[in-house]
Amino acid sequence: MKLPFQNPAPQRTLRRPQPAAVPQLGNSSISALYRAARVGGDFYDFLVTDSRRLVFLLLDVAGKREEALDIAAAVQERMHPLAAELFRDDDVNEADALPTLLIELNRVILQAAGGVRCAPAFLGCYHEEFGTLAYINAGHTPALLKDHGGVTHLEANGFPLGLFSHATHDARITAIQPGAALLLVSRGLVESKAGSKEYGLERLTECVSRISFRNAEDLCSQVLSAVKTFTESSWRRKETDNDVTTLALVRAERAAAAAGGG
Repeated sequence: MKLPFQNPAPQRTLRRPQPAAVPQLGNSSISALYRAARVGGDFYDFLVTDSRRLVFLLLDVAGKREEALDIAAAVQERMHPLAAELFRDDDVNEADALPTLLIELNRVILQAAGGVRCAPAFLGCYHEEFGTLAYINAGHTPALLKDHGGVTHLEANGFPLGLFSHATHDARITAIQPGAALLLVSRGLVESKAGSKEYGLERLTECVSRISFRNAEDLCSQVLSAVKTFTESSWRRKETDNDVTTLALVRAERAAAAAGGG
């Protein structure tokens, strides 16, 4: 007979986040695609609020996949109701609401992980009517914004989530012009290798600058195909030990006429 203190602690059932439902937008499209088996902690999600804003998140939780997914499930459970509340009104100040949301998600990650757990994140709020994007890049791979002026990087402007309980992040604002596209990729994509060479951010930027695409799904698909071609060009090809994930937002050219009532 075992004494109570000799019995193993009960194992907690690890959760998984619900599959992200990709919303249908008016004059914009959004998509998220990945290549090969899911082996890491990449997580993405979307929410359209009552004020017709699109809130989206790309998160990369470090550690074992099952534990990372459990943390992502906790993030999802908190993100949906809080984002719906914060961005409910038409006149919401996005520069205030977005940091408030991120602070809470950071707290959730620390609590669910039971301590420190590095989780780079890109959190955005897109107002389709005006084509504005409020965003926070918390230690994530730079986002790529392609418009008629070329491709620019939306660099990290704060620490990854899950490291510091009192970390704060300021939101930045940019415009998604008609015909422009925003692309987010996981660290696993830029670190995909052909032999000893990584695909890298520079090669990704060149790829995005030269390709044409119909919508967000087409952009994601072409980028993943380019990475696949690069990695398979080497006889030393090896499957990545991280997720290879893309998330894209494309604003249609006709958005300008629609916004102006033309």
